[in-house]
Amino acid sequence: MERALSNEQPTNNSTTAEREPATGWRGMLDRRFELSARGTSIAQEFRGGLVTFVTISYIVVLNPLILGNTPDAVGNTLDGGQIAAATALAAGVLTILFGIVANLPFALAAGLGINSFLAVTVVGDVTWPEAMGLVVINGLLIVLLGATGARTAIFHAIPAALKSAITVGIGMFIAFIGLVDAGFVTRTEGGPPVQLGSDGSISTLPTVVFVVALLLISILVARHVPGAILIGIATSTVLAIVLEAVLKLGSVVDNTGGWSLTIPALPTTLFSLPDFSLVGAVDPFGAFFRVGPLVASMLVFTLLFMNFFDAMGSMTGLAKNAGLANADGTFPRLKQAFVVEGLGAVVGGATSTSSNTVYVDSASGIGEGARTGLASVVTGLFFLLAVFLTPLANIVPLEVGAAALVVVGAMMMAQVVDIEWTRFAVALPAFLTIVTMPFTYSIADGIGVGFIAWVVVQAFTGREREIHWLMWLVSALFVAYFARTAITGMLG
Repeated sequence: MERALSNEQPTNNSTTAEREPATGWRGMLDRRFELSARGTSIAQEFRGGLVTFVTISYIVVLNPLILGNTPDAVGNTLDGGQIAAATALAAGVLTILFGIVANLPFALAAGLGINSFLAVTVVGDVTWPEAMGLVVINGLLIVLLGATGARTAIFHAIPAALKSAITVGIGMFIAFIGLVDAGFVTRTEGGPPVQLGSDGSISTLPTVVFVVALLLISILVARHVPGAILIGIATSTVLAIVLEAVLKLGSVVDNTGGWSLTIPALPTTLFSLPDFSLVGAVDPFGAFFRVGPLVASMLVFTLLFMNFFDAMGSMTGLAKNAGLANADGTFPRLKQAFVVEGLGAVVGGATSTSSNTVYVDSASGIGEGARTGLASVVTGLFFLLAVFLTPLANIVPLEVGAAALVVVGAMMMAQVVDIEWTRFAVALPAFLTIVTMPFTYSIADGIGVGFIAWVVVQAFTGREREIHWLMWLVSALFVAYFARTAITGMLG
């Protein structure tokens, strides 16, 4: 598993027979997804795709909680069951499409930052169909930027040190997400921003399960056990189910010592019929009439920046962690990846699930050995199954999935050695990029702070000629992005 800590291609774990030129459907998959060229196998991609699904399947439960409880400008709310069905459907279709077109082991699903932004900021002034219409417009703009090569040009303009810093920052970000989701780190009131456990100590069994899962996965990874992350998740889930059956811990809604999101238990039923009523319930232009073109355009600008740079940062970090990135940080089928990711926003808006984007949690599947789009196809198929098997998809508690995120976050820290720390003009922007991501819970914010710091420091230390003009432009746009609240206020 330590191959995930470097940029070298992984060693294939398949048998000698499997490494021989395959024929039939195996040969077709090998050629289509370049399995042999990337040193992987069908079994390895299946494991990686399954681990990615298990790690991010929580979105089927969490997205309805975020979007389903907020009334819009006219008092309407979205139905939680309909959101869950549409969330799984959109994630499944888009992840399969991404795997086939981009041939990268990245999964797409409803973006947590954007769905929270819609629920907290946007729908107070517009209706849900109008808010999703803004998401569709945002997605069309991203597709246009990807198809014309503008997004690729911006990617090339980013200095190598910042690309490495983005990878490291994402590693810290997903590790911090895991620690918070597991209750290992919690917010405090009146004291330090965060603390260990709920009271400065580990006092709940779900958090203990997280610790056990973290140690188990770490040991298996250190011992190079094939399928280490998947084995650790499965074993820890069984432990969680047993503890819940015996002790009846419940959820944090009823008990502060309960499970944070899903209660691990064998479902009473495996099958449920989905309701796709939200698909197509979108109004692309209503917001421009309700709040005016200037304010609506500012909302689209905000969505565009969040979507554009969150996804760019995620793909940069994931490609480097998978050993698929070139020396300049680019990766195979870069343009196709950008275009399909833009379609994720269009589909997410059209299904009322919020913008769908590349999930940094895909690093868990990469840590398990996923290297091609076949893993994404596997993940997508499991999401499509989840449309009908929602109860089964909710067995794994968030605390167990969080352990996998922490392990993968540690793996991604290896990129820190590629940053020239002895040059402070490089070190400071890289450092700010890394620490801002977990502190603000935003990849885009970390990228923006790093970009601005890079341009300012380089310009005032006599290196302004080394700054690509696109870095100047994007940094200026980030200044506007960070000042968006004040700008929106001035626009009335």
